[in-house]
Amino acid sequence: MTRTVTVSEMIKAVPLEVLSGHDYLDREIKTSDLSRPALELTGYFSYYPYDRIQLFGRTEISFMEKMTDDERMIVMRRICHEETPALLISRGLQPPKEFLQAAAEARIPLLKSENPTTRLTSNVTNYLEGRLATRLSVHGVLVDIYGMGVLITGDSGIGKSETALELIQRGHRLVADDRVDLYMLDEHRIVGEPPEVLAHLIEIRGVGIIDVINLFGVGSIRTSKTVNLVVDLKMWDKEVQFDRLGSAAESNRYFNVDIPKISIPVRTGRNLAIIIEVAAKNFRAKQMGYDAIETLNKNLEQLIKKNSTAENEDE
Repeated sequence: MTRTVTVSEMIKAVPLEVLSGHDYLDREIKTSDLSRPALELTGYFSYYPYDRIQLFGRTEISFMEKMTDDERMIVMRRICHEETPALLISRGLQPPKEFLQAAAEARIPLLKSENPTTRLTSNVTNYLEGRLATRLSVHGVLVDIYGMGVLITGDSGIGKSETALELIQRGHRLVADDRVDLYMLDEHRIVGEPPEVLAHLIEIRGVGIIDVINLFGVGSIRTSKTVNLVVDLKMWDKEVQFDRLGSAAESNRYFNVDIPKISIPVRTGRNLAIIIEVAAKNFRAKQMGYDAIETLNKNLEQLIKKNSTAENEDE
């Protein structure tokens, strides 16, 4: 599942000032890469990435000021390709008049930001990477528990939404219910967010659709969250051996990233919300180097040593 981004959507999210081309803000952006046309200003267009947003900083603008009017016009008309989504100027710099004329002729929006070029590049790139990344839709519930993104999975009707509702009542935050859209932020992080139509909504069987914001306030939701842990709910089966010590290493792979997973059996009388809350705490403790299994092993070693010493004394 892929998405497209318009210039209009980008300027609302970053945000940016529109200098000209207000009627052309519906142009689509197809790549998160930005281009700083340095060689192009000298006339070299052999490998010009015309389909990217063209970013002009202090270096490019100062170079253009040393060109003649005709040279600037020629270069800008070549930079303003029919597939160029937008021209962007950093540091609040004032563009030459040829800049405005070429952009108007090609019907390309001209945008400006007061931010330094490096920060502007980072802001725009991060936004576009998040919006343009390939999506994977999974069935589950994503909740922010103590700052950790916990993806609750399991068969339909097993109690994922009800568990999420209790977690919200306990002060945690809902990211997505029923369906979670995942995308790869970088080589190590997977981010989850709700589909637009399901944002801040949760379905409880027998009750219906609940608007979490209206019932619990804006502090009860998040628009996106990095997935740190997968909790898979499984119906209790006495024939199935579940991990009792927490030593089994399981994971789910999304894209090329392995996310740690734990499986929790579901049966009558178990408070899943508290169990998942504790599981998240325990997972964070392990990440910080505190492992209850190591404590158990040390206790067993001390007990064995103590018993062995007592037996030697009896002899």
